[in-house]
Amino acid sequence: MKATSRRVALTLTTLTTLGLAAIGGTTQAAGFEPGAVASAERTGADTNEKKAEAAGLEKVGDFGSNPGALSMYRYAPEGLPAGSPVVVVLHGCTQDASTYFEGAGWKSFADAGGFSVVAAQQEQGNNINKCFNWFQSGDVSRGQGEALSIKQMVDRTVADLDADASRVFVTGLSAGGAMTSSMLAAYPDVFKAGAVIAGLPHGCAKTVADAFTCMNPGVSKSAAEWGDLVRSAAPDHSGARPTVSVWHGTADTTVVPASAKESVKQWTNVHGTDQEADATEELPGGTTRTDYTGGDGGVVVRDYSVKDMPHGTPVKPDEGCGKAGEHFLDTICSSGRITADWGLGG
Repeated sequence: MKATSRRVALTLTTLTTLGLAAIGGTTQAAGFEPGAVASAERTGADTNEKKAEAAGLEKVGDFGSNPGALSMYRYAPEGLPAGSPVVVVLHGCTQDASTYFEGAGWKSFADAGGFSVVAAQQEQGNNINKCFNWFQSGDVSRGQGEALSIKQMVDRTVADLDADASRVFVTGLSAGGAMTSSMLAAYPDVFKAGAVIAGLPHGCAKTVADAFTCMNPGVSKSAAEWGDLVRSAAPDHSGARPTVSVWHGTADTTVVPASAKESVKQWTNVHGTDQEADATEELPGGTTRTDYTGGDGGVVVRDYSVKDMPHGTPVKPDEGCGKAGEHFLDTICSSGRITADWGLGG
């Protein structure tokens, strides 16, 4: 199944390279040849492993059947005790595990907060632009494809580190943000909370063409329609649902800011609350935080809107939070706010 999915993804993304690459960067379609891709994959794999090692990540080779053909990298602070939380981070298109781990500053937050980080990595054999395939049902469905591979990474980490399986979290940028939405939908029994950065609601797209429309100009559905897409992803689940934060820049032209509003509609509906804000606060970096509470008064959905910020992850290097660069934007420390929301502050 994955081999067929990979061929489809490669064919479609080759034909639509420039558009899909816009999710996380750009690439050149010129000179695309199967042999050239195979050579690039071998060279890229060596480079990625060296970069990951330099960033403090270890590659974990055997973590299950891995139907999504992803790579697993992990960071565990020295002396991490049993019963510690796990955070999964998912990179954007054209990025890799180490780029996102370093750029968003996850090492320092893991050290301070006492948790391990699983950095999943997409491979060009699955998607020429290294986007997680958030627009393919076979990769976002429970028990299938890339979604199952990521879940298996969590299982391996919980087993290896004797981690706390009740405190597993996930976040990602753009395509990784869209995949974050799908992981929360497909595995509400695995993830306690998630943070979607410049991403999209779960179930927005099932094809590449759908993906373009979801990204820009965006897709609008009723809160109930969005909520039904989440509920159908794990139809037998009757327990608690993950809390969700949504991060988006108001100047994002790659994934339009309206997508954040649609994500808020989706997850407030899933939590059985309305779309009327219960609290709003102005934060540094031109950021507005809006809270939506559930029946017990706790925040179930939190929306962070960053004024005039384009497509990327908010960082704040002068506060020790990440590194500014392409798609890492010096505005506000999102990783710090996210870990604080999850109760993982050091």
